[in-house]
Amino acid sequence: MIDAEDILAARILVVDDQSANVLLLTRMLDEVGYRNVTATMNPLEVCALHRKSRYDLILLDLQMPGMDGFQVMEGLKTNETDGYLPVIVLTAQPGHKLRALQVGAKDFISKPFDLVEVKTRIHNMIEVRLLYRQLEQFNAALEQTVQERTAELRESEARYRSLTELASDWYWEQDESGSFTKVSGPVLDMLGIRVDTLMGERGIAPTGGWDEVQRQALQAKIEARQPFLDITLSRANLDGSRQQFRVSGEPMFNTACRFLGYRGIGVEITAGH
Repeated sequence: MIDAEDILAARILVVDDQSANVLLLTRMLDEVGYRNVTATMNPLEVCALHRKSRYDLILLDLQMPGMDGFQVMEGLKTNETDGYLPVIVLTAQPGHKLRALQVGAKDFISKPFDLVEVKTRIHNMIEVRLLYRQLEQFNAALEQTVQERTAELRESEARYRSLTELASDWYWEQDESGSFTKVSGPVLDMLGIRVDTLMGERGIAPTGGWDEVQRQALQAKIEARQPFLDITLSRANLDGSRQQFRVSGEPMFNTACRFLGYRGIGVEITAGH
């Protein structure tokens, strides 16, 4: 909600080439309690004044010599950075109202003035303007929070990977099809095979030299999208030696609960390693 004091503190510019209209409007605004009211009878000054003061509301006469209200609004559009043109047009011509709204005015006040209507429209317009500004500030704060949180998550992920690499022989990630997307550590030298065949189709260990029972147990975990901790995989090498590895992993999902793949760590536990 917008506080009444915030509305009365709004910055207002009155633009009319008739001194009587300027006097009437500024006096009325002063009597209501608005504290930041400025006026000009020169439409050529409006854009520069708005760049300097960033008015919350501009009361703009449409029929003025040298530069009419439509031209002023076109000029204001080049200044406005938030996409909101805070203009109420003043006109005695019914046919001008629709055109004014089409070029960006937010409301209109008919001449001759009905002061009750003028006060109401001004109050409502300023309230909407301040609410719009609050929304902009909230969105900016939210975007900043998201950026900071994203940076924190990236830093946390980097720390996690660093710690897992220090606590293991290798760190790995797979996509949803089982293909390795990231592997760090001396896994190639340790296993003597290519990364893309480390665990074979759909993320399970290839049969050549690997213990089939252990391989099936790992496959069952992966098929069920379950995390696995310290699963042992054994392999018989061509020279008759045996290697043992301990592998842990967890499934990854996005915010829509879509499966993205696995990530985990592995260590060699072969005796004498």
